[in-house]
Amino acid sequence: MKKSLLLMMVLMLSVSLVLAGCGSKNEDPKPSNNTGGTSEPSAEPAKEPEKVEPFTVSLRHIQIGDTQRFRKALLDDVVKKTEGEIPGLKFELDAVEDQVNRYTKLPAEMATGNPPIIFDLFGGKGDAQKYGEAGKLLELTPILEELGIKDKFINNSQFMIGDKTYGLPIGGNNEGIFFNKKLFADNGITAPTTIEELEAAADKLKAAGITPFAMGSQAGWVPNMLVNTLIGRYAGPDLVERIGDGSLKFNDPTVVAAYSKYEQWVKAGYFPKGELGMTYDQMLNDFLNSKAGMIFDGSWRSSAFNNSELTKNITPDDVGYIAFPAVTGGIGDQTFINGNYGNGYGFSATANENELKAIKAFIKNLYNDEMQVRGLLEDGVLPSMKISGDAVTKVTDPVVKQVLDVAGKAAGAFSHFEIIIPSKVYTETEVQIQAIIAGQTTGQKAADAIQKILEAEAGK
Repeated sequence: MKKSLLLMMVLMLSVSLVLAGCGSKNEDPKPSNNTGGTSEPSAEPAKEPEKVEPFTVSLRHIQIGDTQRFRKALLDDVVKKTEGEIPGLKFELDAVEDQVNRYTKLPAEMATGNPPIIFDLFGGKGDAQKYGEAGKLLELTPILEELGIKDKFINNSQFMIGDKTYGLPIGGNNEGIFFNKKLFADNGITAPTTIEELEAAADKLKAAGITPFAMGSQAGWVPNMLVNTLIGRYAGPDLVERIGDGSLKFNDPTVVAAYSKYEQWVKAGYFPKGELGMTYDQMLNDFLNSKAGMIFDGSWRSSAFNNSELTKNITPDDVGYIAFPAVTGGIGDQTFINGNYGNGYGFSATANENELKAIKAFIKNLYNDEMQVRGLLEDGVLPSMKISGDAVTKVTDPVVKQVLDVAGKAAGAFSHFEIIIPSKVYTETEVQIQAIIAGQTTGQKAADAIQKILEAEAGK
């Protein structure tokens, strides 16, 4: 009997110890404050995550084609990061050719009050300022202040009305002459510093069977770039301000001199035959394939020289870049360059609460030091924002370094005349330069025709 009782007691003690051990594994490691002997209340059931309603935001961009692939890659990174930050957000990208967006689609959408939420936007009186005055664009100042970037832009004037901001430039650029160093060396040509030297270089290239200037004038804005710079040389770097206040007319002798010089170059055969049927990309291809010795273009083109799919006959080391040379008898400082901060993004004034969140995150992720430096290093686009000084030291691309050198030596920059004139007048400038190229008018008649439209628009 004693053995049975002892055995039973041992078994009971063993079971108690096992139960005690099991109980200790499930206890809260925190000491209990319960001194009343009652058990603690059970934990609250886990809350179900809030349901996120998906929404889309339309985004219009102009990064089309292989030459724009670097800029498109930057945009894709911003889109991906922004979608990751805003629950439910999905961007709906709409790729549209630059001129179609600017002169066809966006004006029609603005007229009907149905533009994309985010879209490529050109600065100036004909675009950003016009749409801003009409109440079509989101006023960005509060967002910029919240993000702490209101005062970080180098020159945002083309997107402002008074002290209010209606768009943001994605980057800056200057325009000048890219030249083929090999072709120049083979024909005993050095980089020109005067217009006489430039014309002498063109004559040598032509004599060697090489087109002096690559040009694609199917779209009138392309030759207009060169005309604008010629006006800046002949009429002075304050051309935009003077056209704006009416003191410089398009048929002023200095402006006529610019159009007449272009007419002279057309007749001299400095541009390719059939240029009116050639596109902007074809113009680049002629230069890359050494069919032309020079190309007048924006600094953004520097990225094309690193594109292995395009550059079969030329490398970045073969490309030189200079400011347009001084013009004899030209007005003002001839070291000014054609430089702009006129292309960027605008945002619809109709944006709802969710779309505003997406806009704010998009701006934060695109307009910062990292993306500005990437734009410079990967795409050759000059920063539109003030960045740290060591960013420039990271540049190793030989063409971009020349672009920065040209900008650094310039006394200043003048903008495109299109930022100050109505769209109808700008359209007339394209019509007239193409008429000059076709041999259908003269520099004087073209200038007179443009001034006539400008006066008619001013009288409305």
